[in-house]
Amino acid sequence: MERVFVAMSGGVDSSLSALLLKEMGYDVIGLFVSGWEDEFIGCQAKRDLEDVVAVCDSISIPYYAVDLKKEFSNLVFDRFLHSLRSGLTPNPDIACNQHIKFRLLLDKALAMGGQFLATGHYCRLKRSVSGTPLLFKGLDRNKDQSYFLHAITASSLKRVRFPIGALRKEEVRFLAKKYCLPNYNKKDSVGICFVENKKFNEFISRYIPPKQGAILSTEGRPLGEHRGLHFFTIGQRKGLRIGGKGPPWFVVRKDLATNTLWIAQGQDHPWLFANRFLIRDLNWLDEPRDFPFRCCVKIRYRSQEQSCALHLISEEIVEVQLDSPQRAVTPGQSAVFYDGEQCLGGGLIQEVIPAWGT
Repeated sequence: MERVFVAMSGGVDSSLSALLLKEMGYDVIGLFVSGWEDEFIGCQAKRDLEDVVAVCDSISIPYYAVDLKKEFSNLVFDRFLHSLRSGLTPNPDIACNQHIKFRLLLDKALAMGGQFLATGHYCRLKRSVSGTPLLFKGLDRNKDQSYFLHAITASSLKRVRFPIGALRKEEVRFLAKKYCLPNYNKKDSVGICFVENKKFNEFISRYIPPKQGAILSTEGRPLGEHRGLHFFTIGQRKGLRIGGKGPPWFVVRKDLATNTLWIAQGQDHPWLFANRFLIRDLNWLDEPRDFPFRCCVKIRYRSQEQSCALHLISEEIVEVQLDSPQRAVTPGQSAVFYDGEQCLGGGLIQEVIPAWGT
């Protein structure tokens, strides 16, 4: 009997994953990761662990709690803060999957005698003609999480399983209730795992002190002061506190060298659009054989895929040329490439080349 460890968060997706694998005849063991605790934001780690314990008891499987707080701090949180200080808009969930779940936790599962690590991600695996595992979108397009897994290694795909990848969310809820899982109606977690969205500025201020700077219009007109570039991202509207007549104002550029926040009126202002950008920290799950290479790209999790051409600048840098300009392409976010349903890989947006400057 093959042994599978399941990364369990206390949520319904990973809980049903464990149940389905047990029904398939695997020797299933739960793994709960302690990665972050902070009383300031009322972290739910203890309650999540209680849910894991309740689920494991209800389906009669053992579980282990794995303390990776130090590793999470070093590999995810500290890098998150460094990116903010560098004027970027990072996505720590991607780093958590890359470094914690699909590296350290996978290594732990294999060291404990497991053949696979399973998670509750909405993704699917398919085999190439040669038998190589490839990453595909989850069947539920609204819940597809392949974007968040683009940075894991291609080799790790040989040792992971996604039991609910071919299910829709409503089916997951239905089956969880049918099998009487104690957390079948638990709400999905949203936002950054270590901070509630409504308290983001307050939370970040504990680690990065405010640094006032000028707010300028695209014409160079002074409009006020900001409390810190790290509180803003490209395309942001809220928090500017700029009144007056006319359309609302949006962030269009952050100049770290001068600590200047540039803003423009109107959600379709030309400064908000770009048709080219450079990416670094490339990770290929299925690397193209030749460049230029045509595919589709997502510039953020909830964005629509856009047709593009990839041009290899160096081994570390690829230029993405969009077929049509896109709004709020943001340094620090991930650009993830797709060929139909397949996730090819991706990288971090390093430099944006605005459409209005070409």
